Amino acid sequence: MGDWFTESFGEDYKIVYRHRNGENAAREIAAMMKWMNIRPGAAVLDVGCGMGRHALVLKELGYAVTGLDLSDVLLNEARSAEAGKDIVWINGDMRSLPFEDGSFEAVVNWFTSFGYFTDYRDNVRVLHQIKRVLKPEGRYLIDFLNSNYLVRHLVPLSERVDEQTGLHIVEKRKIEDGFVVKNIEVKPPVDENGHQAATRYYEERVRLIGLEQFEQMLDETGMSLEQIYGDYDGSPYHPESSKRLILQGRSRG
Repeated sequence: MGDWFTESFGEDYKIVYRHRNGENAAREIAAMMKWMNIRPGAAVLDVGCGMGRHALVLKELGYAVTGLDLSDVLLNEARSAEAGKDIVWINGDMRSLPFEDGSFEAVVNWFTSFGYFTDYRDNVRVLHQIKRVLKPEGRYLIDFLNSNYLVRHLVPLSERVDEQTGLHIVEKRKIEDGFVVKNIEVKPPVDENGHQAATRYYEERVRLIGLEQFEQMLDETGMSLEQIYGDYDGSPYHPESSKRLILQGRSRG
């Protein structure tokens, strides 16, 4: 069995997460880009772009956008969007970004697309790569979960039926060895002949990384931390009550 992120970001992922509100995400991304104060037309890299809905918002905001993801399935979905024809879609690993040094004025990493790796040092490698591809004084934004809040508000079990496919989706969550772990079951409906295909199983694992750990990693990689937000409304970060840990700063020249 390979790493979970090489197996889980496939066709079923598109169904499991289709319920995410794109309109809200567009407003949130627009707000965060205002915080970053990036000039119109600037080259922006979306690391972990998935199906591209956030990269499309960046394009609409007037940036020259490149989206990178490890999943060909999700990238093919992104490429199929008519509005995404002017976006550069790249298959690649965030631990080894396939770009020249100083290629971008900004790098963004949205909605907890970080902390996927069993080896903690791989997270540091990602930050080193972000620093490398940023221009001197280039800006970054990492939108991550707030570990303290998540642990206290974890929903152990949720389930629903996808209206379009009839798939029964069960999500089980737990904290294990410093990770939040989600086990997903995708159960096909019974067909007209009374047959039911086998249930499909996936796992997602995200390391619980706190502010102090991020500060250490950012300092090690040569990036300054200038602002910390606790949610998409720009509210201050509070370790116990904030839903998000949103880090904004720049590459030290």
